[in-house]
This record gives sequence, structure tokens and C-alpha cells, in this order.
Amino acid sequence: MTLHHQRPERHGIGIRKGDTVRIIAGKDSGKSGRVLSVNAKNNTLVVEHASIIKRHTRPNPGKNIKGGIVEKEGGINVSNVMIVCPSCSKHTRLGNNVLPDGSKVRICRRCGTTLDK
Repeated sequence: MTLHHQRPERHGIGIRKGDTVRIIAGKDSGKSGRVLSVNAKNNTLVVEHASIIKRHTRPNPGKNIKGGIVEKEGGINVSNVMIVCPSCSKHTRLGNNVLPDGSKVRICRRCGTTLDK
């Protein structure tokens, strides 16, 4: 009998860049903002004006970078955010629906409207 090491299952992140999300856990719980970037490998995303971290940077005159303490957004785990539906403006879970032409769209689990344009 041989042992096979299984890779952990990867589930797709339903949240995309530009979506409006609400933070449901952590130090910024209750805040909402736009998603700036998604990192599917680490299951994290960067939300505008949330999870602010301080970065100490060294000055680099060649790249025209001033030194000092820079505040920027840090990563938040996907499990700590929920997407905000534009039509009912409540935070909701995502669902998928297949249209008659065969394309997949994301839907709001609360009101059933599509989230994709």
C-alpha cells in the first residue's frame, strides 16, 4: 500500500477586484470598502481604508522615494469579509447561476439579483 500526499483543496474566491465588501471580523469589523487587489494563493484581499499598517521605508533618491513611516492597506483573509449587494445594499453570501447562453454569473443569496454586469 502506497501513501499519496494529497494537496489541500483549493476553492475559488468569489470576490473580485472592484467589488464592495464589508468586514465582519477583526479590528476593522463593520467597515466597508472597495477591493483593491485579490491574492488567491494566500486567500487574502486588500480592502480600501481597512487594515491599515505602518511601513518603515528607507529613502531612495534614485526612485524618488521619500523615507519615513508610510501607512498603507494590509491584507485581510477572505473568510473575514462578505460582499455587499448593490441592489439590496446588504452584506450577503454569493451564489452562482448559469444563464441560458451558458455563462456563469454571481448572484446575491438575499435578493437573487445578479452581481455581474
